[in-house]
Amino acid sequence: MILLRITNSSEVVKAKAGKFFEKITPDTIDEKLVESQVIQTMIEQLKLEGIKGEISSVKGLEIEASSLITKSSFVVRETKNF
Repeated sequence: MILLRITNSSEVVKAKAGKFFEKITPDTIDEKLVESQVIQTMIEQLKLEGIKGEISSVKGLEIEASSLITKSSFVVRETKNF
């Protein structure tokens, strides 16, 4: 299993869509937009390599040292098979 955490969603939205758009969108929307685009790009590349699997977007997970922590608000936002 691979866990990927994007920590600069607002900066990516600002660079791609502009400063005005970044200012009017909440950070949670920025995170969802960037995650969605990263997932789509990863799926396309993995398919080209012949890799099959699934990718899930989740909320409420954290990693501290070597421990995985689930928050009470843990939810799987979306899962895509490829």
